[in-house]
Amino acid sequence: MIEIRTERLVLRGWRDSDLEPWAAMNADPQVREFLGPVLTAEESAASARRFQADLDAKGYGFWAVEVRDTGGFVGFAGLDDVDEGMPLTGVEIGWRLARPAWGHGYATEAARAVLRHGFDTCGLPEIVAITTVGNVRSQAVMRRLGMTTDPAEDFDDPEVESGPLRRSVLYRLRADS
Repeated sequence: MIEIRTERLVLRGWRDSDLEPWAAMNADPQVREFLGPVLTAEESAASARRFQADLDAKGYGFWAVEVRDTGGFVGFAGLDDVDEGMPLTGVEIGWRLARPAWGHGYATEAARAVLRHGFDTCGLPEIVAITTVGNVRSQAVMRRLGMTTDPAEDFDDPEVESGPLRRSVLYRLRADS
């Protein structure tokens, strides 16, 4: 199992002990603000199982993120294939943290490690990031990572009904950047 360590974080496989705090995160309307409805504990557990299966099968996916000093679970970060039906293909970076972990630079730190893994270990030529137009916090992380956007590539997510979560912003970073 691949584990990624940064100065303050460990990105690792999922544990049973992650399920309760993961479910609590996904039941928090503020955490889910730009993602859609809150999830049940069962839906959260199923997603953690999918994330672990991807890590086992592909060597990348969404790792659980813990703070090294405390061992506390704070969310996830990782890579996933862009969903079928989207107007683009490739591998997407993503992250989600519990509210108490916001504002500490953890998303940027974890995402930098994920990008290194994607480019250096997986040999990906490019990694994309997608979020809703209104998610300015995630867009700020994308810019800190050196990702760039072209408004001509913004799109309406075909999996989201009309509303504030439909319009999506696309950011890109090439390995040779």
